[in-house]
Amino acid sequence: MRFSIEERRARIGARHHLAARASSVERAAESVVALHSTDPASVFLALRARVEAVTPQDIEHALYEERSLLRMLGMRRTMFVVPTDLVPTLQAAATNDIAEKQRRLYAQLVTAAGVGDATLLADLGEATVAALRSRGEATGAQLGSDVPKLRTPITVAEGKPYGREQNLTTWVLFQLAADGRIVRGRPRGTWVSSQYHWSPVEAWLPEGIEPVPAATARAELVRRWLAAYGPGTVADLRWWTGWTATHVKAALVAVGALEADLGERTGAALSGDDAPTPASESWVALLPALDPTAMGWSERDWYVGPHTARLFDRSGNIGPTVWVDGRVVGGWAQRADGEVVVRLLEDIGAEAVRAVTEEAGRLTEWIGPVRVTPRFRTPLERELGS
Repeated sequence: MRFSIEERRARIGARHHLAARASSVERAAESVVALHSTDPASVFLALRARVEAVTPQDIEHALYEERSLLRMLGMRRTMFVVPTDLVPTLQAAATNDIAEKQRRLYAQLVTAAGVGDATLLADLGEATVAALRSRGEATGAQLGSDVPKLRTPITVAEGKPYGREQNLTTWVLFQLAADGRIVRGRPRGTWVSSQYHWSPVEAWLPEGIEPVPAATARAELVRRWLAAYGPGTVADLRWWTGWTATHVKAALVAVGALEADLGERTGAALSGDDAPTPASESWVALLPALDPTAMGWSERDWYVGPHTARLFDRSGNIGPTVWVDGRVVGGWAQRADGEVVVRLLEDIGAEAVRAVTEEAGRLTEWIGPVRVTPRFRTPLERELGS
């Protein structure tokens, strides 16, 4: 199978609901597999770009009332929002391994600090889950009041410039969430807040998270990635999943992926997934920092072009971007007065400029009184936002 750059760009518009909006937030989330949630605003702005006439209240309703979406740790130890049907797959494919690594690390740290060992952490976890079930939902501070040993202080990196003291609450809650026992719920504040209430996982999934064999889960996650982002390279998949080459290649074999000619690179695609994407009208999109489309591949020259230095930070996190027909052509930011401003990095023609300007005005109105500052700031976003 051979795929041109033009075909890959057309797939972005069609498959990620950027050329034509999705009918629901669940469908939009599924179309990109998972929504990056390290920066809470990214979830809302990514869905706004993909769902027809959606409001922040609609998204909050899906997250916290219908509970058809769930926030969880996933690939690369990153926070995501995913449809609830994906939770067992993501837990088995990525989160369980992260949970085990964290469990060992926390045990080492509390032992070194002389406050306990792995047994202490396990006991605190059980007490915290019991307290949370009693309350229904709670903040970390409320749980610390119910389980006083959660407030046990620990000095991290003692004697080093970045050393600090913290209590065990953060570690225990992180571990319980990674184990799939508790869930981050509604934030304390607006939709850009990252201070969450916690709930037992049964509040979202009444039977808990169904166990899935790891190899089966990895194959399913790769199948979904290829359906949404394919074709792509092994390097893309290794970066996106955070897995070893062995796990990626085994999953590709399990789903029957075929070799794909990407021009200068060789990639993979699902068998039978080589039909040309139907032509669509020209489209523009203003995507947020860490948008799943922008972060979907590690080899990005075919859609980012020469703009990497302006749009990414030093750790590889992308800022807010302007897209036209499947490629990045600029960036945007929100100023202190609330206005969304754009800077184009190449000539896109007068008609596309008008479309981008109109979209910036609509985004300004949609965001309203909230102020969006990306967690990982990039050179262009800093210039525009100042």
